[in-house]
Amino acid sequence: MTTESTETTPFLTDAPLAGTVVARDFDGWTPALHAEFEAHAHDGHVGGRLLSEDARVRVWEIRLAPGERWHAHRHVLDYFWTAVNAGTSRQHTADGTTREVSYAAGETRHFTFGPGEFLLHDIENAGDAELVFTTVEHLDSANPPLPL
Repeated sequence: MTTESTETTPFLTDAPLAGTVVARDFDGWTPALHAEFEAHAHDGHVGGRLLSEDARVRVWEIRLAPGERWHAHRHVLDYFWTAVNAGTSRQHTADGTTREVSYAAGETRHFTFGPGEFLLHDIENAGDAELVFTTVEHLDSANPPLPL
């Protein structure tokens, strides 16, 4: 289910990642993007705004204007996201893959992480309309939540 990244923790490589692979092996990554991934390698802010948190869940919102990015961030908790509206993104993942992703309004994807597994990625609005997501993290996952 996992392969080793440059870290000692397994990077989740068979997650239900959406989209078309447009580059591999860090092709097209700038030094600034590499530095961002290093700086945010353990950043648990998986959205731009934390809407709600209780003992069971964290609910996040991401709103990206055309061309806007949400920096690299690490998912360690089971979660799902829902696209509030249709749109397109570009995403980089810590394994050096770049994907172009198209979303339909209401599209939802679920992710589950075993002990020590994670997903480290960014997201950029590659379309011409605002891109909005709601993400719900389950705090009772196999991994402890990252500090915020």
